[in-house]
Amino acid sequence: MIGKAASISHTKASIQYGWNQEKDAEIVLKKNLAGDSPKEITEEFKIIQSMNVRCKKNTISFVLSPTVEDGKKLDVQGLNKIANEFIKDLKLENHQAIAFSHNDKDHKHLHLYINRIDFQGKAYNDSFIGKRSHKAAERVALKLGLQTVTQVREEKLEEVLEIRSEIKSIHDFTLQNLQIANFLYYIKAMKKKKVLVIPVKSKQGKLIGYRYEYKGINLKGSDVHRSMSVKKVEKEIQQNIKVNQSKQFKIRR
Repeated sequence: MIGKAASISHTKASIQYGWNQEKDAEIVLKKNLAGDSPKEITEEFKIIQSMNVRCKKNTISFVLSPTVEDGKKLDVQGLNKIANEFIKDLKLENHQAIAFSHNDKDHKHLHLYINRIDFQGKAYNDSFIGKRSHKAAERVALKLGLQTVTQVREEKLEEVLEIRSEIKSIHDFTLQNLQIANFLYYIKAMKKKKVLVIPVKSKQGKLIGYRYEYKGINLKGSDVHRSMSVKKVEKEIQQNIKVNQSKQFKIRR
């Protein structure tokens, strides 16, 4: 199960999306609320939110996605349990909350909206809420016997074990047998061996990793092998450069 989250200010529009009947939406949890429409629920949220006018992004939107196989086995009661356990894990029991399941696709998932303001007018600390929701979803999945992101990832990596091994062998050969002067040389050398090395950058343009594409399979470096994270590859290339420089110096002497 995967958990995603963000604090938002557009409460009504989000709840309307959650309630969307085109998504075959179904209410699976309603906590500290009485309304029967997006407008009524939003108004109830606003009453509590008026106790803290400084908080602008005063609703937290969560998406909880079980695996496709787990989703097929989950009924309203099971989805309700997921939402309740998730709320408890993040200590959001003293807040208004509403959750919908979307069943229009094979991948059943939950949209959970929680009032960030509690009944004392205090705003919930949403620092790193995305990472925290991810970890909470992992803990809830383990507790309820559902597949976690880690388990799914490990299964997928096991399926491409041979490809991972081939990429690692090509990587090792490239560094050990070629004079790699920098990352550009490394990328070109790998390409000659049919392995595309794709730089991954953050929104700020900072290099945060590499992905490796080979025989139609695309994997991040650390999934190919734990020694192939961007920092470790960088270190290997720097060592390779020093070795080559040392060899050249000896030849000149």
